[in-house]
Amino acid sequence: MKQKPVRETTIRIKLQEIVEGVSLVQDALPENAEEFRNMGLIKDGIYKRIEFAIENVFDICAILNADLALGVPGEDEDIFLHLVDKGIITPEMLDKIHVMRGFRNIVVHRYGNIDAALAFHLLKENIGDFFLFNAEIEQVLKKYQ
Repeated sequence: MKQKPVRETTIRIKLQEIVEGVSLVQDALPENAEEFRNMGLIKDGIYKRIEFAIENVFDICAILNADLALGVPGEDEDIFLHLVDKGIITPEMLDKIHVMRGFRNIVVHRYGNIDAALAFHLLKENIGDFFLFNAEIEQVLKKYQ
């Protein structure tokens, strides 16, 4: 039996987890930053769901880099650069992933002191990027089926 070049099932599970988590966040996001600031534990849940979605984005990129033998990364950034160099993701998507990584770092490293207004703005402006990422990865999966 011929082995597929990518771990499609694992990637699809992670894509689905991204969609489910981000959809929950979209449904829970209020209309303005002030309401968001006052959401308490729900706001914390939003942060954790987005953090998990971002981790899934990173995991998918790492899986593709390994399965397609794009090169041994010296650091995490190399994974993304390999994917861009080989046309797996677009340079525009790389920019979006950088924004995701920045947001993740804010959530992980400054969890208790997050500027809720800034977080709300970033979420509202960039939440659609997860769906764009999924669409790009779906095209990759079709190519290797």
